[in-house]
Amino acid sequence: MLGISYRKSKPTDYVLHFSQGHLAREGAGLSFFYFQPASTIALVSQASANIPFVFNEPTADFQTITVQGQLTYRIADAKKAATMLDFTIDAKGRYLSDQYQKLPERLIYDLQTQIRAEIQHLQLRQGLVYSDQLTSIVLDKLKTSPEVLQLGVEILNLAILSLKPTPEMAKALEAEAREALNRKADEAIYTRRNSAIEQERKLKENELQTDLLVQSKQRELHERQMEGEIALEEQRSRLTDQKTDNERKEADSRAYALKAVITPVQDLDWRLLMMLNPQGGDAKNTIAMAFHELANNAEKIGELNISPDLLRSLISTGAQRG
Repeated sequence: MLGISYRKSKPTDYVLHFSQGHLAREGAGLSFFYFQPASTIALVSQASANIPFVFNEPTADFQTITVQGQLTYRIADAKKAATMLDFTIDAKGRYLSDQYQKLPERLIYDLQTQIRAEIQHLQLRQGLVYSDQLTSIVLDKLKTSPEVLQLGVEILNLAILSLKPTPEMAKALEAEAREALNRKADEAIYTRRNSAIEQERKLKENELQTDLLVQSKQRELHERQMEGEIALEEQRSRLTDQKTDNERKEADSRAYALKAVITPVQDLDWRLLMMLNPQGGDAKNTIAMAFHELANNAEKIGELNISPDLLRSLISTGAQRG
């Protein structure tokens, strides 16, 4: 009606109302009437926005890493943003230019530049595990980037969701990692086998040491038994020698005594010795010796008369003895 319009904005929208080339009002969530033919309204959304991104960046070893993530931002200084980009809207709230859509692109370009500067100094293996460090470094640089500051943008968050190599390189790395794991598994098996062999060797050594110790103890016991037997035999030998010596001394003593007895009478006639014998003085023995002499000298005897009394006494003595 007569060019008068009413504008009601959201709390997250920052409104810049220019009337006849001068800033008439500004603020977030404004509601006002304005004269449309003489007014220009710029609407800058200060709500946070997410920008997903996917970059393919080369590494220092000429391999490609796919960086995927999301950038979260908001326009903190609407006036700066409005001076850099055209946020003018018509009476129906439609943007008159598509420059407002350039803001995410410019942020993404700046982000890609920062990520590329970091990735190109890394080897492929380093880059694939560089997610946390890359996020921290790039986020700090992006917050202080001149481009971001000129646009009046505040970087809220940067999330790098994945770092991936090309499919061919991924297969090669998987194969290499798989082979490395297989080698480690084989090494573990070999280590376990070697450990088992080592344990078996130690067990055998312990058994051998035990057997040697038992044999040594048995040998010591046998040696002690032999020493005991040798000592006993030595004692027996000394006892035998002592016994032999004693018997020899007794024999020498008896021989000396016999010699002392025999020496005085060894030159005497046996008949005299018989007479000296304590039993030799018996009349019967004397008669027997006489008959023995008669028998030895029978050729010299012409006639021998024996009285009956003598014969009777001899016969009676023989009968008593029989």
